[in-house]
Amino acid sequence: MIDAPMLKKLFLAGVKELESKKEWINELNVFPVPDGDTGTNMTLTMMSAAKEVMAVQNLDMETLAKAISSGSLRGARGNSGVILSQLLRGFTKEIKSVEVIDQAIIAAAFKRAVETAYKAVMKPKEGTILTVAKGMADMALEAANTGLEMEQYFRVIIERGDLVLSQTPEMLPVLKQAGVVDSGGQGLMQVMKGAFDAYLGKEVDFDAAPAPKAASSGTGAAANVEDLGEITFGYCTEFIVNLEHELEPSQVAEFKAYLESLGDSIVLVADEELVKVHVHTNDPGLAIQKGLSYGSLSRMKIDNMREEHEERLIAQASKVAAEQKAAEEEALKDQPRKPYGFIAVSIGEGINEIFKELNVDYLISGGQTMNPSTEDMLNAIEKLNADTIYILPNNKNIILAAEQAARMTEDKQIVVVPAKTVPQGITALINFSPDMSPEENLEVMKEEISRVKTGEVTYAVRDTSLNGFEIHEGDIMGIGDSGILANGKDIEEVTLQMIEEMVDDESCVISIYYGQDVATNTAEALEGKIQALYPDLDVEVHTGGQPIYYYLVSVE
Repeated sequence: MIDAPMLKKLFLAGVKELESKKEWINELNVFPVPDGDTGTNMTLTMMSAAKEVMAVQNLDMETLAKAISSGSLRGARGNSGVILSQLLRGFTKEIKSVEVIDQAIIAAAFKRAVETAYKAVMKPKEGTILTVAKGMADMALEAANTGLEMEQYFRVIIERGDLVLSQTPEMLPVLKQAGVVDSGGQGLMQVMKGAFDAYLGKEVDFDAAPAPKAASSGTGAAANVEDLGEITFGYCTEFIVNLEHELEPSQVAEFKAYLESLGDSIVLVADEELVKVHVHTNDPGLAIQKGLSYGSLSRMKIDNMREEHEERLIAQASKVAAEQKAAEEEALKDQPRKPYGFIAVSIGEGINEIFKELNVDYLISGGQTMNPSTEDMLNAIEKLNADTIYILPNNKNIILAAEQAARMTEDKQIVVVPAKTVPQGITALINFSPDMSPEENLEVMKEEISRVKTGEVTYAVRDTSLNGFEIHEGDIMGIGDSGILANGKDIEEVTLQMIEEMVDDESCVISIYYGQDVATNTAEALEGKIQALYPDLDVEVHTGGQPIYYYLVSVE
């Protein structure tokens, strides 16, 4: 039997094991690109839930289930993270009303977890984390009440999961070709194995677990507690407010908005009795004073995240940035309610400017290597005062998080435009018409983005064989919508080869967005060569400013 304290221990141990293996899981990415992020996304999702779990004071199964479900849903990042959050959502729905968990409850909870996750994915694909979860759920049901001791019961479930994981390359040819198992399934198995180790008695100091690096927030984006990128605010400030009275939703929103005006990396988790606060700020006293206005404080902790001389240098810039961000968000809130608005995931200053010119109201910094969370989406939705909000994820790994945010929003109509790339998002916006209904606009946008071919030029981080190409670490790759299109040693040559594969008789326009590592004159020289090769096509070159990818190219 497993009670709430034991389940909490098992869950946190699973999080810790996943965190320790996240880089290894990242390396299982099919394409050898420098942005494999499955392990990071799953870890950030679980860490979000872990933060809420650790804030629970009066521990019982219902409150624990609520913390796990709420934390993972809001913190979900990337397809793997969203699916993992749905597995946890289904699992916790089954256990929340019991005091202890036996084998029959585990079997039912695993079954419900799998059903919930499959329903959340538009087109479930076998050979993924879903298949691994289903394999374990089947074994949990088969082995329940067969006389096995709980230890052996867990062991056979994990063995089945490992077996199914090992078979994923046979289910997805792209995995077999790359010589890897499914990364999401591997992440799920690490969670299970960490929890099992804890059940066997292994002690896990979760407080010592380093916070994983998260996506940095851009214009209007909500920062995350795990964000360990460039430090702008010098003091990591944490405390719990023991509430005198339960806060109204409006008070919670006001408290969070105040913290956002002080810094970044905001985490604010409120329930009937307490509020858990985390903020990176240059003035911890202001955050503490605000907390005292709601009740008494406990578990206060302030850490200086930089050397003193570094703090003085950054303080001036951070103050300006905070003031600008606060002013932008305040102006957005103060705008009168309008019929529609746009939220777009973007990366790179040049691409940001393009989206702004296309009337995007709110930009979330993200994309490859730093997928925004469901909560980032929810925060943007909250700040945008519009009846209908169109979200453009602009990355295939962000669409599920956007759809999850849409399901969690009740007071606004959310339309998720399934743009898988930045060029698709730009095309969707260009084809928006204020005279059409949201449903009509979505259909038109989907039709237009289906005509956009996208190519990306980057470098390989490991040796592999894929799509008929022998790829070596450091090679330049041109990656299209369905796989590798070109490979070589020279960025320009690979880009031209990739474009040759993308252009056909129906092509009219070639658009190029050059990244932060490409000089303007280099991009302009490439433009000239492309125009000479395709004199009948319009060739456009734009500053993208994106990291990792030398060029983003679209052909329409």
